[in-house]
Amino acid sequence: MSNKTLGLSDRLYNYLLSVSLREPDVLRELRQETATHPMSQMQIAPEQGQFMALLVQLMGAKKTLEVGVFTGYSSLAVALALPPDGKVIACDVSEEYTAIARRYWEAAGVAHKIDLRIAPALETLDSLIAAGQINTFDFAFIDADKSNYENYYERSLQLIRPGGLISIDNVLWSGDVADPAVTDNRTEKIRALNQKLHQDKRITLSLVPIADGLTLAVKHS
Repeated sequence: MSNKTLGLSDRLYNYLLSVSLREPDVLRELRQETATHPMSQMQIAPEQGQFMALLVQLMGAKKTLEVGVFTGYSSLAVALALPPDGKVIACDVSEEYTAIARRYWEAAGVAHKIDLRIAPALETLDSLIAAGQINTFDFAFIDADKSNYENYYERSLQLIRPGGLISIDNVLWSGDVADPAVTDNRTEKIRALNQKLHQDKRITLSLVPIADGLTLAVKHS
Protein backbone atom coordinates (compact mmCIF):
# COMPACT_ATOMS: atom_id res chain seq x y z
CA MET A 1 0.00 0.00 0.00
CA SER A 2 1.07 3.60 -0.51
CA ASN A 3 0.06 6.95 0.95
CA LYS A 4 1.19 8.89 -2.13
CA THR A 5 0.48 8.73 -5.84
CA LEU A 6 2.19 5.83 -7.59
CA GLY A 7 4.58 6.27 -10.45
CA LEU A 8 3.37 3.98 -13.24
CA SER A 9 5.73 1.51 -14.86
CA ASP A 10 4.89 0.50 -18.42
CA ARG A 11 3.52 -2.78 -17.10
CA LEU A 12 1.28 -1.08 -14.54
CA TYR A 13 0.14 1.53 -17.07
CA ASN A 14 -0.82 -1.16 -19.57
CA TYR A 15 -2.68 -2.99 -16.82
CA LEU A 16 -4.56 0.22 -15.97
CA LEU A 17 -5.67 0.54 -19.58
CA SER A 18 -6.61 -3.12 -19.80
CA VAL A 19 -9.07 -2.93 -16.90
CA SER A 20 -10.30 0.65 -17.30
CA LEU A 21 -10.20 2.04 -20.83
CA ARG A 22 -13.48 1.78 -22.75
CA GLU A 23 -12.47 3.63 -25.89
CA PRO A 24 -15.03 3.82 -28.71
CA ASP A 25 -13.69 2.63 -32.06
CA VAL A 26 -13.85 6.13 -33.55
CA LEU A 27 -11.67 7.53 -30.76
CA ARG A 28 -9.21 4.66 -31.05
CA GLU A 29 -8.95 5.17 -34.81
CA LEU A 30 -8.36 8.91 -34.34
CA ARG A 31 -5.69 8.24 -31.72
CA GLN A 32 -3.96 5.74 -34.01
CA GLU A 33 -3.96 8.17 -36.94
CA THR A 34 -2.66 10.98 -34.73
CA ALA A 35 0.18 8.73 -33.52
CA THR A 36 1.65 8.97 -37.04
CA HIS A 37 1.47 12.79 -37.06
CA PRO A 38 4.73 14.76 -36.72
CA MET A 39 3.21 16.57 -33.70
CA SER A 40 1.75 13.44 -32.12
CA GLN A 41 3.10 14.43 -28.68
CA MET A 42 0.29 17.01 -28.54
CA GLN A 43 -2.30 14.20 -28.33
CA ILE A 44 -3.88 13.69 -24.89
CA ALA A 45 -3.78 10.22 -23.34
CA PRO A 46 -6.86 8.01 -23.84
CA GLU A 47 -7.43 7.56 -20.11
CA GLN A 48 -7.47 11.36 -19.77
CA GLY A 49 -10.10 11.69 -22.48
CA GLN A 50 -12.21 9.06 -20.73
CA PHE A 51 -11.78 10.85 -17.39
CA MET A 52 -12.91 14.18 -18.84
CA ALA A 53 -15.92 12.51 -20.47
CA LEU A 54 -16.83 11.07 -17.07
CA LEU A 55 -16.59 14.52 -15.46
CA VAL A 56 -18.81 16.02 -18.17
CA GLN A 57 -21.41 13.29 -17.58
CA LEU A 58 -21.24 13.70 -13.79
CA MET A 59 -21.87 17.43 -14.14
CA GLY A 60 -24.71 17.01 -16.59
CA ALA A 61 -22.85 19.50 -18.78
CA LYS A 62 -24.48 20.83 -21.94
CA LYS A 63 -22.34 23.79 -22.97
CA THR A 64 -18.57 23.38 -23.06
CA LEU A 65 -15.48 25.20 -24.23
CA GLU A 66 -12.22 23.88 -25.64
CA VAL A 67 -9.08 25.98 -26.10
CA GLY A 68 -6.76 24.03 -28.39
CA VAL A 69 -8.19 21.29 -30.62
CA PHE A 70 -5.26 19.72 -32.53
CA THR A 71 -6.73 16.60 -34.24
CA GLY A 72 -9.85 16.61 -32.10
CA TYR A 73 -9.50 13.72 -29.64
CA SER A 74 -10.52 15.68 -26.54
CA SER A 75 -13.38 17.50 -28.26
CA LEU A 76 -14.64 14.22 -29.66
CA ALA A 77 -14.47 12.51 -26.26
CA VAL A 78 -16.42 15.38 -24.70
CA ALA A 79 -18.96 15.63 -27.54
CA LEU A 80 -19.71 11.91 -27.28
CA ALA A 81 -20.41 12.39 -23.55
CA LEU A 82 -22.75 15.35 -24.07
CA PRO A 83 -26.52 14.99 -24.46
CA PRO A 84 -28.02 15.37 -27.97
CA ASP A 85 -28.47 19.12 -27.46
CA GLY A 86 -24.98 19.61 -26.05
CA LYS A 87 -22.46 21.99 -27.58
CA VAL A 88 -18.68 22.37 -27.69
CA ILE A 89 -17.24 25.71 -28.78
CA ALA A 90 -13.77 24.72 -29.94
CA CYS A 91 -10.94 27.22 -30.48
CA ASP A 92 -7.93 26.60 -32.71
CA VAL A 93 -5.80 28.41 -35.30
CA SER A 94 -4.96 25.47 -37.57
CA GLU A 95 -7.14 24.50 -40.51
CA GLU A 96 -4.68 21.68 -41.24
CA TYR A 97 -4.85 19.95 -37.87
CA THR A 98 -8.57 20.48 -37.38
CA ALA A 99 -9.34 19.03 -40.82
CA ILE A 100 -8.47 15.67 -39.26
CA ALA A 101 -10.74 16.47 -36.33
CA ARG A 102 -13.64 17.34 -38.63
CA ARG A 103 -13.43 13.95 -40.37
CA TYR A 104 -13.75 12.08 -37.10
CA TRP A 105 -16.47 14.35 -35.72
CA GLU A 106 -18.49 13.56 -38.85
CA ALA A 107 -17.75 9.84 -38.61
CA ALA A 108 -18.88 9.82 -34.97
CA GLY A 109 -22.09 11.69 -35.75
CA VAL A 110 -21.28 14.59 -33.41
CA ALA A 111 -20.19 17.31 -35.85
CA HIS A 112 -23.42 19.18 -35.16
CA LYS A 113 -22.40 19.49 -31.50
CA ILE A 114 -19.03 21.13 -32.22
CA ASP A 115 -18.73 24.79 -33.22
CA LEU A 116 -15.14 25.18 -34.42
CA ARG A 117 -13.81 28.74 -34.37
CA ILE A 118 -10.61 29.16 -36.42
CA ALA A 119 -9.00 32.25 -34.92
CA PRO A 120 -6.61 33.14 -32.09
CA ALA A 121 -8.31 31.73 -29.02
CA LEU A 122 -8.14 34.99 -27.06
CA GLU A 123 -10.12 36.68 -29.84
CA THR A 124 -12.78 33.97 -29.68
CA LEU A 125 -12.96 34.07 -25.88
CA ASP A 126 -13.18 37.86 -25.83
CA SER A 127 -15.94 37.75 -28.45
CA LEU A 128 -17.91 35.30 -26.31
CA ILE A 129 -17.53 37.59 -23.30
CA ALA A 130 -18.58 40.61 -25.37
CA ALA A 131 -21.61 38.66 -26.61
CA GLY A 132 -22.88 38.28 -23.06
CA GLN A 133 -21.95 34.62 -22.54
CA ILE A 134 -20.35 35.16 -19.13
CA ASN A 135 -21.40 32.47 -16.60
CA THR A 136 -23.04 30.28 -19.26
CA PHE A 137 -20.56 27.43 -19.85
CA ASP A 138 -20.50 24.27 -17.75
CA PHE A 139 -17.02 22.97 -18.59
CA ALA A 140 -13.81 24.19 -20.23
CA PHE A 141 -10.65 22.38 -21.32
CA ILE A 142 -7.46 24.39 -21.87
CA ASP A 143 -4.71 22.73 -23.91
CA ALA A 144 -3.08 25.31 -26.19
CA ASP A 145 0.01 27.57 -26.25
CA LYS A 146 1.46 27.73 -22.78
CA SER A 147 2.46 31.41 -23.05
CA ASN A 148 -1.24 32.31 -22.88
CA TYR A 149 -2.35 29.80 -20.24
CA GLU A 150 -3.06 32.46 -17.63
CA ASN A 151 -5.04 34.54 -20.15
CA TYR A 152 -7.06 31.51 -21.22
CA TYR A 153 -7.74 30.67 -17.58
CA GLU A 154 -8.95 34.17 -16.72
CA ARG A 155 -11.27 34.31 -19.74
CA SER A 156 -12.58 30.83 -19.07
CA LEU A 157 -13.24 31.73 -15.44
CA GLN A 158 -15.51 34.51 -16.64
CA LEU A 159 -17.32 32.27 -19.11
CA ILE A 160 -17.83 29.30 -16.78
CA ARG A 161 -20.91 29.37 -14.55
CA PRO A 162 -20.60 29.15 -10.77
CA GLY A 163 -20.10 25.46 -10.02
CA GLY A 164 -18.63 24.93 -13.49
CA LEU A 165 -15.31 23.20 -14.09
CA ILE A 166 -12.13 24.32 -15.83
CA SER A 167 -9.60 21.63 -16.70
CA ILE A 168 -6.05 22.56 -17.71
CA ASP A 169 -3.65 20.15 -19.40
CA ASN A 170 0.14 19.68 -19.13
CA VAL A 171 0.44 21.22 -15.67
CA LEU A 172 3.18 18.77 -14.66
CA TRP A 173 5.00 19.38 -17.96
CA SER A 174 6.94 16.08 -18.06
CA GLY A 175 8.25 16.88 -14.58
CA ASP A 176 10.10 20.03 -15.69
CA VAL A 177 7.97 22.28 -13.43
CA ALA A 178 9.66 20.65 -10.43
CA ASP A 179 13.19 21.12 -11.78
CA PRO A 180 14.56 24.59 -10.88
CA ALA A 181 17.25 24.20 -13.54
CA VAL A 182 14.59 24.36 -16.28
CA THR A 183 13.78 28.02 -16.92
CA ASP A 184 12.45 28.26 -20.48
CA ASN A 185 9.43 30.48 -21.07
CA ARG A 186 6.79 27.74 -21.37
CA THR A 187 7.91 25.98 -18.20
CA GLU A 188 7.96 29.26 -16.29
CA LYS A 189 4.45 30.13 -17.53
CA ILE A 190 3.08 26.79 -16.31
CA ARG A 191 4.87 27.15 -12.97
CA ALA A 192 3.43 30.63 -12.52
CA LEU A 193 -0.10 29.47 -13.29
CA ASN A 194 0.21 26.51 -10.93
CA GLN A 195 1.29 28.84 -8.14
CA LYS A 196 -1.48 31.32 -8.95
CA LEU A 197 -4.19 28.67 -8.89
CA HIS A 198 -2.90 27.27 -5.61
CA GLN A 199 -3.65 30.67 -4.03
CA ASP A 200 -6.79 31.51 -6.04
CA LYS A 201 -9.75 31.84 -3.66
CA ARG A 202 -12.21 31.98 -6.58
CA ILE A 203 -11.93 28.23 -7.15
CA THR A 204 -11.80 24.83 -5.52
CA LEU A 205 -8.65 23.14 -6.81
CA SER A 206 -7.26 19.69 -7.50
CA LEU A 207 -4.22 18.81 -9.60
CA VAL A 208 -4.59 15.23 -10.78
CA PRO A 209 -1.46 13.31 -11.86
CA ILE A 210 -3.08 11.76 -14.92
CA ALA A 211 -1.10 11.81 -18.18
CA ASP A 212 0.97 15.05 -18.13
CA GLY A 213 -0.97 16.50 -15.19
CA LEU A 214 -4.52 17.84 -15.27
CA THR A 215 -5.68 20.71 -13.08
CA LEU A 216 -9.37 20.77 -12.11
CA ALA A 217 -10.77 24.11 -10.94
CA VAL A 218 -14.39 24.51 -9.83
CA LYS A 219 -15.60 28.10 -9.92
CA HIS A 220 -17.15 29.45 -6.74
CA SER A 221 -20.36 31.46 -6.83
